[in-house]
Amino acid sequence: MIRRKNEIWQLSNELVTPKPAFLNRRQIMKAAGALGVTALAGCGQGSASARQMPTEGALAAQETNWQVSDDLTPYEAVTGYNNFYEFGLDKGDPARYASAMTTSPWNIEVSGLTDEPREYSLQDLVDFDALEERVYRLRCVEAWSMVIPWVGVPLASIIERLRPSNDARYVQFETYLNRNEMRGTRLRVLDWPYVEGLRLDEARNELAFLAVGLYGEVLPKQNGAPIRLVVPWKYGYKSIKSVAKIRFTSEEPATSWNQSAPNEYGFYSNVNPNRAHPRWSQSSERIIGGGLLARRETEMFNGYEDQVASMYAGMDLIEQH
Repeated sequence: MIRRKNEIWQLSNELVTPKPAFLNRRQIMKAAGALGVTALAGCGQGSASARQMPTEGALAAQETNWQVSDDLTPYEAVTGYNNFYEFGLDKGDPARYASAMTTSPWNIEVSGLTDEPREYSLQDLVDFDALEERVYRLRCVEAWSMVIPWVGVPLASIIERLRPSNDARYVQFETYLNRNEMRGTRLRVLDWPYVEGLRLDEARNELAFLAVGLYGEVLPKQNGAPIRLVVPWKYGYKSIKSVAKIRFTSEEPATSWNQSAPNEYGFYSNVNPNRAHPRWSQSSERIIGGGLLARRETEMFNGYEDQVASMYAGMDLIEQH
């Protein structure tokens, strides 16, 4: 179960993190706060659109009470064990090959049922002076899991900025596509570009997050730089990486894995230990970075039931998966 406040007996994440730089970064941020952290945040005076987007190094972020009781996954595992098929099918391929991807400058095309359709720079959409740090569980459909300290902004704040019309009921996201830079797209694994989607009420849920960093630093390319979706109550493939397009629709949008294998991957893809994948159980998960035998029982909605269950009241979560 998610904890929005650590219990007295619970070690803080600063003590359990295996990355010393994470603790150092927090100390630096606090010290810099008295002097102003605009330089660390890659920001100067003037409007957000005029600021320089940070492409590496530390990010200034406000710590929040979004925590879980589990230990953080080691930084090396978070950045070295990835599914990002645009760069290859092996878990290590994104770390090996994602450096070829161009992430600056970065624009996001917004279209569909919105009062504000146009192309936005990343700085237009993300206020780098208002970043938050949230520790979320990540549960892969392949039955492994991580715990990651993300840095970013609530998705709801971006949705509000983009002013979807009254007819909009869904939002679709699309990943950047460049076949010269993304060697995996030369394979017919999926129908590229990668697309995902949410109902608008899901997108506006307080948990839905757009991340621009992790472990207090700019998001590595293999983890979806410069901006990715994080929806922790759903399987990881819903948390689309390197978002380049956002489109508001009245009808349920296409999503890549659902198109590829609809019997295996539903539109909702909520973490559900009671619904087995056709080829394996979802009742438990392997903890990445916890040793070969480290496992935990999978929780409904990945432990976020209190925050999201009401959105699915009356639905058959086995059939409408």
